[in-house]
Amino acid sequence: MGALTENRKRCFAFVDHPISDLKITPSSKKPKLRPQIPAPTPKAVSFPPTAPFSRQVHGPQRVIKAFNLGSSSGRGLVQREPFQMGNFASSLFESKREEGLGLEAYRKMVNDSGFREVNPGSGSKLGLGSVEEISLPPPTDAEEVKVLNRKVVDARNVVENVWVKNKKPVYLELYEQAKKRDPRLSTLSLDQKLAELKLSGLQSVPKAQEENPKEVFIPLTDEEEDEVSYAFRGGKRRQLLVTHKASNIEITGEVLQCLNGNGWLNDEVINLYLELLKERERREPKKFLKCHFFSTFFYKRLISGRNGYDYNAVKRWTTQRKLGYGLIECDKIFVPIHQDIHWCLAVISVKDETFQYLDSLGGIDTAVLRVLARYFMDEVKDKSNKQIDTSSWKHEMVDALPLQQNGWDCGMFMLKYIDFYSRGLDLCFNQEHMAYFRKRTAKEILKLRAD
Repeated sequence: MGALTENRKRCFAFVDHPISDLKITPSSKKPKLRPQIPAPTPKAVSFPPTAPFSRQVHGPQRVIKAFNLGSSSGRGLVQREPFQMGNFASSLFESKREEGLGLEAYRKMVNDSGFREVNPGSGSKLGLGSVEEISLPPPTDAEEVKVLNRKVVDARNVVENVWVKNKKPVYLELYEQAKKRDPRLSTLSLDQKLAELKLSGLQSVPKAQEENPKEVFIPLTDEEEDEVSYAFRGGKRRQLLVTHKASNIEITGEVLQCLNGNGWLNDEVINLYLELLKERERREPKKFLKCHFFSTFFYKRLISGRNGYDYNAVKRWTTQRKLGYGLIECDKIFVPIHQDIHWCLAVISVKDETFQYLDSLGGIDTAVLRVLARYFMDEVKDKSNKQIDTSSWKHEMVDALPLQQNGWDCGMFMLKYIDFYSRGLDLCFNQEHMAYFRKRTAKEILKLRAD
């Protein structure tokens, strides 16, 4: 079996029986020491405050393993502080009466050791074995003095009642952490913003004007209605409905479902519709403005750099060979912006020398406009070798901007902002038209032609 190491001898230093009482159990594996320990008595456990606690509770090897104090290898035993052993102190006793004595001795040791309450601090977590010695700020009232004088078992209450009340509430921190793991929780903030918008009454939704051109509100025929309804059927989710060869975008029944009812518009539907708008402009260049429609992935790529800007990442998106024109030649440039769970639109008006930010919830993000102003200068210099200064260009808010009144039509509003602006029209629609626009957009995608 081999001689006992020094660590094994220390394991039995405080056991009230000679080493000769040990029994060896025959086994094909490495033999283990199985000491016969008499039933412990209250006198067998004492915790003098001057002696290290970890040395007083050392017993046979199985107790050491339970405490995770170390093994019989040459590494030796791990030193533990009293509060790290407290949860196991009572496990050394068999009877309930003796168990109470062990817990009482542990509490007495903690009180005698001078340890104070816990502080979550940086890098520490509440839970078993997470207590640490700290220096609390002086109490400010009698209630805090009462809390700080409690025993260490009330440490969680101290954190909740004293430390957290002057900082961000616990539920907000937990909500923010959960929101990072589950983006669907962000809809709570969106619903709150919608409710505030409705109650404030500061933003009004314009009514559709009677002088609207009829082509923007052409009703669907019965045949078109049937075609859209057929595409929205649940059994067509896996079926490939259309493929746009120029952009290689495929639309299945499942992808098209975002236009049905209360769905949130996805990248495929938005990008394909923008491709159709560009093709519409090429068919009738005199009827529509000269525009460029960036995809939904452009702005994300543009701000992907370390400092929130990387022109080289999108430098090849607008070559003369790909587009056949330069951005400086366009009347308007449309940039879809995805804000977490919300679609917005940025517009660069070259002729008017303005930047616009259209948010169907009435917000504005000036950081987006600053990034696009920098981009346009770099783009013109790279493609046309011209120096322009966009610092004097205006950042405009759109008057009487149509606003959404629910939590799912932001993408549809963004597409109609682009559609109306590319026609040279004012934004003369409202929330009531969204159901019609959803069906019309689905019809145009199925036919691969924007009207």
